[in-house]
Amino acid sequence: MQHKPIYGTTLFDGEQAQKGYQLNKMCFSFNTLDNREDFKRDENQYMERYALTPAQKQAITSRDVLDLIRQGGNVYYLAKFAGILGLDVQDLGALQTGMTREAFCNKLLEAGRA
Repeated sequence: MQHKPIYGTTLFDGEQAQKGYQLNKMCFSFNTLDNREDFKRDENQYMERYALTPAQKQAITSRDVLDLIRQGGNVYYLAKFAGILGLDVQDLGALQTGMTREAFCNKLLEAGRA
């Protein structure tokens, strides 16, 4: 099935899911406090456990959430990684849309009122 591109959006489809499987598996592991602490202690070793690609490792190291999405990251799993950085889903939404967090939250509130 051919998808119509949406400007500025990385569509999370089967291909992206396969591409990001190890990345998403690693991010899911952050549900456990011990794993989050292991990651903080030695990020490189932790990423090696999950056999991330060089591009995924670079995106993790540079904290580039948008690139993580391009590398196959699913926003719901990436939220676990973002939590380590002190970010939440609204922060991720703001990053994805190029808006400030405040503007993104206001847009959500306006949409809820409509």
